[in-house]
Amino acid sequence: MSLHPVPSFSLRRMSIALAAFAVVTAAHGAVERIEVLERTPFAPGVAFGDYGAYEKIRGIAYYALDPKAAANASIVDLKRAPRDRLGRVLFSSEFVLLRPAGAQPTTLLYDVNNRGNIAILGQVNGRSPAHNDPTAAADAGDGFLMRHGFSLLFSAWTWDVAPSAPPAAGMPAPRPLVFAPPVAKGVKGRVQNEFTVNTPTDMATYAGMRGLTYEPAVANDPHAQLTARARPDDQRRPIARSAWRFVEPELKGGPGRVQLEGGFQPDTIYELTYVAKDPYVTGAGLAGIRDLLSWFRDHPFENAAAPRNVLMFGISQSGRVIARMLHDGLNVDEGGKLVFSGAYLQVPGAGGSAGFNSRFAQPTRHPSMMEEHDYPADAFPFTSAPARDPVSGLTASTLDKARDKQGRLPKLIYANTSTEFWNRGASLIATTPDGERDVAPADNVRIYGFMGAQHYVGRSAKRAPFTACVSTSDHYLPMRALIVALDEWTVNGKPPPASAYPQLADGTLTTVADYRAIFPKGFGLTPPAQNLREPRLYFGRRFATQGIADSVPPGHGDDYETRVPAPDADGNDKGGVRLVELQAPLGTHTGWNLRASDTGFAWATSRFDGSFVPFARTEAERVAAGDPRPSLEQRYATRDAYVAAVRAAAGRQVAAGLLLAEDVERTLKQNVGLYDRILARDSADQSCGYLYAQ
Repeated sequence: MSLHPVPSFSLRRMSIALAAFAVVTAAHGAVERIEVLERTPFAPGVAFGDYGAYEKIRGIAYYALDPKAAANASIVDLKRAPRDRLGRVLFSSEFVLLRPAGAQPTTLLYDVNNRGNIAILGQVNGRSPAHNDPTAAADAGDGFLMRHGFSLLFSAWTWDVAPSAPPAAGMPAPRPLVFAPPVAKGVKGRVQNEFTVNTPTDMATYAGMRGLTYEPAVANDPHAQLTARARPDDQRRPIARSAWRFVEPELKGGPGRVQLEGGFQPDTIYELTYVAKDPYVTGAGLAGIRDLLSWFRDHPFENAAAPRNVLMFGISQSGRVIARMLHDGLNVDEGGKLVFSGAYLQVPGAGGSAGFNSRFAQPTRHPSMMEEHDYPADAFPFTSAPARDPVSGLTASTLDKARDKQGRLPKLIYANTSTEFWNRGASLIATTPDGERDVAPADNVRIYGFMGAQHYVGRSAKRAPFTACVSTSDHYLPMRALIVALDEWTVNGKPPPASAYPQLADGTLTTVADYRAIFPKGFGLTPPAQNLREPRLYFGRRFATQGIADSVPPGHGDDYETRVPAPDADGNDKGGVRLVELQAPLGTHTGWNLRASDTGFAWATSRFDGSFVPFARTEAERVAAGDPRPSLEQRYATRDAYVAAVRAAAGRQVAAGLLLAEDVERTLKQNVGLYDRILARDSADQSCGYLYAQ
């Protein structure tokens, strides 16, 4: 990265002073005060291009929400939380700010933390900060976001981040940002948890996705119910209460566990249901994000002017948080102003407009092919432009409550990979709920489909626990280009690249049955029989309007119809953003990867991973293997021919605004490196170690 040493400077005295005597600002809006705990250089001794040195400020934001305010009406159970003498609900969250030390005006980019972790640095800059605490030059990765002058803001917003195992001796512990949410005291209700195991075990954690859950209101609840079933739609089989018991958490403050006589087995979905109490007001976390951005949007902070622009960014769960804020109008502050001018939702799947703001919500959870079909993660409406649901008869959009008092909407980018079409209902953000017609995005929205890519850039060099090696496509490079484009769109009005995603009208979006019929055969990949079909869930009459579930587990209606990208003759997806890996292909990249039979659920796809199978190196190898796909030898006569193909593909991406010129050499190095490793590999070697440079 283009970083330059600068004369060292120290803010140690200031940091100590601020930690000992916290700087407290005046009240502003729903943020009652900001307390600065630490102010230190970030990546000491390093200058990031034209923006120079950066600094880190760590602090606490204190919030005061008025339950009677119209802007807070959508926050479930806020009126049930304890209040101060002025009738306000109080809570707090930690934040971290990275910004140029020179205090020049910048775009403030808020990264919604993902399960307690800072996410944007790992995917965009290429390096996740050690111990979740960006401090040193290494934590900046290649410095991309700093070199482009973004100020980065992170804050805590959710309660269900499980504690980490103790670090190795002498290693610092991770530093998750702390959130102290309000609680709806005295409220009780049934909660349901689904869990599976990959290997036989007599003890299992029942919280989903390595997070926390609500524990029973009564210790070792004698009325709790444990059931088992093989598939989501199968009838639940009760397990005798005498055959299992609750067990203390493995880590203090961690999720509870259950122990079963005879043990838990793979290939089985277990469900634990009981009565819990005192739910967190989870929607207050979203309001906290809103109010923190509103405060920073308008307020000079620690000798720096207010930002020139405010953007949001979220990956997966974090992107769905943004979607829920838009759905509930929590992107508009109490003064009726937009708190961000634009947002980038990375791999949100169907959007997530049903999660994060209901009684006993557990933000960590979301459905996969084999589990969590009863958790309210996604529901109509899905599209940014109005669409009609033929079942309910309602017409609505995800942005119906997202306008400010002048009628303005933020500019939005939604980007999914092929994996979200298979595993997270991504087609629904651009089709009718019955999957019969395309729905074009609203004028303030762009939609991109990164074809042949998986939920995150592949990093596993093993097949297990799946049947195929993971996909190697790198969609982080177009992500970088689109972040810069979003800033230019919101600051200068320069339009970003046109939307590019699979559609029904041009035949690039299809049914799973058609996909299976078209997909090439004879090279070791067999498509799954089904993708994730988003279920219609009925939690009772109060859920849609009040966020209160009266039926747990919920009733099921007909599924929403989800579609998948159509494959070409190589098995690579059509339509959407044609990544360099698909324009100059070395093999077949899919958005799905089947689970290995020894881990159970062999019929189901991986939650996050795609597949990659290289082309045969020579025509002789192709014929001997019965592979219908042309060989590398036939496609690229020489190594130089392949290099030229990659350069040409990268040039087309740059021209389309989907790759930055600074990233051309990176994509060339990655793709040509894989080409060399495929040619050097023993064709009899079925391991996946060759995928990544050692």
